[in-house]
Amino acid sequence: MCALWAKEGGESYQLPEDSYQAVCYAVYDIGHQFSELYGKAAHQCIIIWEIPDERNKFTKDNIDYDYPRQMSNFYTVSLHEKARLRKDLESWRGKAFSADELAGFDIHKLIGANCMLQIIHKTKDNKTRAVIASVTKLPKSMAAKTPEGKTVVYSLEDGQWPEGTPDFIVKKIKESEEWKASVSNQVDESAYAVDTAENSDVPF
Repeated sequence: MCALWAKEGGESYQLPEDSYQAVCYAVYDIGHQFSELYGKAAHQCIIIWEIPDERNKFTKDNIDYDYPRQMSNFYTVSLHEKARLRKDLESWRGKAFSADELAGFDIHKLIGANCMLQIIHKTKDNKTRAVIASVTKLPKSMAAKTPEGKTVVYSLEDGQWPEGTPDFIVKKIKESEEWKASVSNQVDESAYAVDTAENSDVPF
């Protein structure tokens, strides 16, 4: 899933196909989402990265804006051997999870972690979108960068989402089984397991 930014004038912009340095600045818990394809619900999250070297620049009301472009991915919250989250995390950190690490990993620890995003274009229904093909470890020769925007760590148990949350994320939160089932928006305490891993190269 990609973030599609609109320029002034209504023109859409897609990141060119390339490899980009990125930094994770937001992780949203969007609860259990029902899949028509699989006929069941799965616990999902959205991870969002800033791409510091690609800028969104425009002027509005005589104010100049300049901030990094963003890309995002939906993930099932699972470290199953076939789960994309596990594949991307192992590629991101540059090593496989040990048996002990697979017992629990705190996704929120991704905030501030740098990586390389490989962006490719895919066309469906005559529409071309930039998507994340892979997430890999930042080369040692590259200096890590910090998020420019306010970092976000959101769990459904927090209730109301943070101000400024993109509309597409708000929509998914409201579609979750947890949101629909309880006005207090409580979720299972095991929604995010506790990380027991130690890694000297990246924060996770």
